[in-house]
Amino acid sequence: MRKRTIRSGMRILLAALLLIIVASFFHAGIADFFSLSMHTEQRIYSLGIFWAAAMGAYGVMLATLGFILPSTPRDDGVRVLPLFMLIAFGMIFFFYLFVTTLTTPVNERPLHPGSTITI
Repeated sequence: MRKRTIRSGMRILLAALLLIIVASFFHAGIADFFSLSMHTEQRIYSLGIFWAAAMGAYGVMLATLGFILPSTPRDDGVRVLPLFMLIAFGMIFFFYLFVTTLTTPVNERPLHPGSTITI
């Protein structure tokens, strides 16, 4: 078991998880901050999910390869548990955000005086 390769795969997997969180839950905030159009906001979401899936697949393949390869003397001091805990907390945070989006009512912006409604 080559721990350095496993750790590299887990780092990429953690980056993919964070990218999924940002693309899924904060794409509207990013678009509002940079004053982007609705089309660009959808593109940010699509590209974020795509690259997160690609990075996640690569991270899983790299970690699996680390389990298959024989260990080297450089792998003695490598710790994998802290990174595993970060991934676990990231997954808990993702599911927390997911549940709160389902249970929180939608905040609609009130109309300003003189604004019109287009139906």
